[in-house]
Amino acid sequence: MQFPVALSLLSTLASANAAETVLGAYIFHRHGDRTPKSLAPTNLTTLGYEQVYTSGQYYRSRYLTGSTKIKGINEDQVRLSQLSVTAPVDNVLQNSAQGFLQGLYPPVQTVQTLANGSKVTAPMDGYQLIPINTIQTGAGSEDSGWLQDASTCGNAKISSNAYFTSNEYTNLLNTTSNFYTSLIPVVNATISPKDTTYKNAYIIYDLINVAEIHNTSIPSSNLLTNTSLLTLRTLADAHEWNLAYNATDTIRAISGMQLAGEILTYLNTTIESGRKSASANKLAIQFGAYASFFSFFGLVHLPKANPRFMGVPDYASSMALELFTTVDTSSGFPERNEDLRIRFLFRNGTDMDSGALVAYPLFGGDSDAVSWDEFTDGLGKFAVTDSEQWCTKCGNTTGTCAQFVDAGNSGVTGGQQSGGDKGGISPAVGGVIGAFVTLAVVLGTLAAVMLLGGFRIVKKGSLGRQGVAEGGVKA
Repeated sequence: MQFPVALSLLSTLASANAAETVLGAYIFHRHGDRTPKSLAPTNLTTLGYEQVYTSGQYYRSRYLTGSTKIKGINEDQVRLSQLSVTAPVDNVLQNSAQGFLQGLYPPVQTVQTLANGSKVTAPMDGYQLIPINTIQTGAGSEDSGWLQDASTCGNAKISSNAYFTSNEYTNLLNTTSNFYTSLIPVVNATISPKDTTYKNAYIIYDLINVAEIHNTSIPSSNLLTNTSLLTLRTLADAHEWNLAYNATDTIRAISGMQLAGEILTYLNTTIESGRKSASANKLAIQFGAYASFFSFFGLVHLPKANPRFMGVPDYASSMALELFTTVDTSSGFPERNEDLRIRFLFRNGTDMDSGALVAYPLFGGDSDAVSWDEFTDGLGKFAVTDSEQWCTKCGNTTGTCAQFVDAGNSGVTGGQQSGGDKGGISPAVGGVIGAFVTLAVVLGTLAAVMLLGGFRIVKKGSLGRQGVAEGGVKA
């Protein structure tokens, strides 16, 4: 996903006001470059490690040492009470979080003197040990082609499954058939011809994208023109956007609802602890899959600010919610909610061309910041903040949800149990749910992308039948 520089002008004053004081922040981050989903298990690559490490350094310069430093946060030696780091049970996301933290808080050499007078020097030049808390949301997502498989929310799966019976999906499946058939020679060592269709739009794009990054040769590379690569990306974007969000059936965006609840909960504790003069709850960092980005983007109407939010964020992309104030904080944390404001910012990957964090208006507005009360009201319309809410929305009645089911009335709808049937849809070759768009919409998006500057796709060299470096396309 690319955001032209011209479209970022609305946020040029985002951090220019010297009177602003950042009081806390919540970062949601995508993993770095990885091996393809179709060759699971996926793994973080060396490039991916470098990307998240670089991102950690960037956020260190913003929130720990720079002019937008979070008030009261430790700069060099981490104070664990100030930091909250979470990631799903997923090796790519967990390792990405660890790499990010190495950039955020680099080693600080320490020497401890024991009671007997001997001295102990910290190993690895004082590498800082920062725990990463595991969460179930999105567990195993990087090994799952169909991201709803990473969720146990019954009604969200039902919502996604329903797309396969829609006219829009059928139309797009049929009208793109020839395009995907033309790419069979590129991917047939990994994906069977019968599965090389729009149904697997993201899996096909992902496999080729990894090969374009890592392979010195790709089978039938002459078929991978700039136009075909752009079409692949555009179709994959539409496919995955509609997997994660549907304006008329918002349960599909359950991951964004959960993320909204986590953001609200954490920033509330930032305010509460700040007013108690406690040096805690300054910065939260969560790693997750792009489906959560998409779900959240849709729920807070970010595509109204920029339609590029309907494209899959690049590797190591991140968004940040900054809690700040413009009142004097020399005497302490602001006591009035009306003195607190929230700014949403997004950074598309770590490439220098992506620039710094850029602010965008939330909830369809035109201001790059909203009051704390506006923010809580906006997110409160859909945020899921506890297990009972989640179980009720998802229609789950077993496992941990059983405790919320009334003996005489389940109180939930949908009837699908946690971990239950997937509606008969096979996940073979990462079979994914499609986009809720017509071909005209996709082609229109393609034209808009090309008009506005489009995706920058660099075509690699010609291919032989060599195996794939870093787990790419096999000849």
